[in-house]
Amino acid sequence: MPARVTLAAVAVHAGVSVGTASRALSGRGDLAPATRRRVLAAARALGYARDPAAGGRPSGSSRLVDLVLGWFHNAYSDEVTAGARSAAAAAGYDLVLTEERDTPDDDWPMRIRRRGSAGVVLGLISPTASQLAAITDAEIPVVLMDPQAETSRGLASVRTTDREGAFAAATHLVERGATRFAIVLGSPPYRYGRARNSGFREALRVAAPGADLVALQADWSGAAAREAALPLLRGLAPGERLGVFACTDEMAAGVYAAAAATGRRIPDEVLVVGFDDLRGARWLTPPLTTVRQPIREMAAAAVTALADAAAGAALPPAPIVLPTRLVERGST
Repeated sequence: MPARVTLAAVAVHAGVSVGTASRALSGRGDLAPATRRRVLAAARALGYARDPAAGGRPSGSSRLVDLVLGWFHNAYSDEVTAGARSAAAAAGYDLVLTEERDTPDDDWPMRIRRRGSAGVVLGLISPTASQLAAITDAEIPVVLMDPQAETSRGLASVRTTDREGAFAAATHLVERGATRFAIVLGSPPYRYGRARNSGFREALRVAAPGADLVALQADWSGAAAREAALPLLRGLAPGERLGVFACTDEMAAGVYAAAAATGRRIPDEVLVVGFDDLRGARWLTPPLTTVRQPIREMAAAAVTALADAAAGAALPPAPIVLPTRLVERGST
């Protein structure tokens, strides 16, 4: 009977320490991708077999799909979960909700490997190279939903028409008689925020060349958007109609709060358009005009792509892009 290949032998073959080899094979630690690949190649060449307790994709076909988000129990994540759950059930899979915690000991990639997920949807998070390697080295397919960066490291992704949606928002505000304009931008400036900013500005150049446009910065929250909008709303001159595009519905709600604090009337003095069309948009007073992002459909498309991959299909090489739609309500 041939002798069992040891971890030490793998480490020597790869030219690394035993500790580095262990971290590479278990998916732990923030190793350089090249180092991790070298260790994995050495393990394959030597025929090294890991103890199943150390992690790695179990043999056989799992009927699980993981949905990884940075948070749950808000309007956005509820929509994502609903869409992913429906698509998983339709394909005969169970959906596992996995929360990413911004702590050094968060081992969510290894938990996914141990349960042998058929695929992983990563929503609105920016995984490290090591986290991605821990999943992809186990041959578990990954789909990014609404990636925060333009580069997706060669992974499949699902997104929406952010630029076109913002273009429609600006065009609508011009048509409704706005004489000045403001855009409430999220900080950090993620990929989708930059696209919305670009689309809004492009539409103003076409529909209202030379129009006054003020850019306000907020940290993707309603409270920050309120504080950013207060000085602008206080300074409105009589007869002006300010058209505001907020890059999310939550920030649009912050503009509502600023209008209330300064005695400005929506939509008589301030016209507001948001982005998302989450459930709270229609319950604002007046109801919010917004760009509907097909969040449920995007999550469903991501899960369906993973189920197809588990059945032998290739993941789409180009992003899956679902269209936005302007929903007109009382705020404009």
